[in-house]
Amino acid sequence: MAMSPAPALLATDLDGTLLRSDDTVSPRTRAALARATAAGARHLVVTGRPVPNVRALLTGLGYDGVAVCGQGTQVYDAGAARMLRSVTLDRELAATALGKIEAEAGPVFAAVDQDGTDGLTLIERGYRMPHASLPARPVARRSELFAAPVVKVLVRHPELTDDALTALARAAVGSLASVTMAGPGTVELAPYGVDKGTGLLLAAAELDRDPAGAVAFGDMPNDLPMFRLCGRGVAMAGAHPELLAEADEITLSNDDDGVAVVLERLFG
Repeated sequence: MAMSPAPALLATDLDGTLLRSDDTVSPRTRAALARATAAGARHLVVTGRPVPNVRALLTGLGYDGVAVCGQGTQVYDAGAARMLRSVTLDRELAATALGKIEAEAGPVFAAVDQDGTDGLTLIERGYRMPHASLPARPVARRSELFAAPVVKVLVRHPELTDDALTALARAAVGSLASVTMAGPGTVELAPYGVDKGTGLLLAAAELDRDPAGAVAFGDMPNDLPMFRLCGRGVAMAGAHPELLAEADEITLSNDDDGVAVVLERLFG
């Protein structure tokens, strides 16, 4: 059943949600977003990707609004190409957190996303990027990961599943960092208390929109915080079970224009 009135804010994850598997947005979804924004809704991208890994993509989409990036650590004005807010992960705490995880799980492979609009993604030997298209620079020693401020740490284990690693890391790390699963092979540590929900609140204030009147779209557990803030949460088909359990609605997959299906119903 269509919502009334139509939502004033649309919060969309990127990978597995707005983006198809080939990192494109379909013409149908572009048209549905254009119809929604013409009706007065604001589109807010909320992604785990850091700003440097999303700038070109946003430009290609013609997106010039505010974006929440880096798992909520960054609020970025795409139109002005300017970082509005950024929260870094204390590097000593991050190194300690990795040590605590390895004390429980054995050796892991780590990577970091550096702070800033031009920050690098650094990976230690053995770490495999979940998206081969995203740029990453190898380092010889773990200490090099923390040579400059970082917004988050990414962790992979040679044997544990993503769910098992997430649960183990969360128990081991405690209040040193927030732990979330952002996608296949993507378990991440962010500053404690920072997530997509906290980023969405900051961005919604910039846009003068109430999250309670928003619709959020996502596919992974890292989208749970924004689902809990928004008036309606829409999970993509094939989404992680944790998200499906809390979704108000399940739409088609990202490759089947699931976002567009809902927007066409809401905005005609």
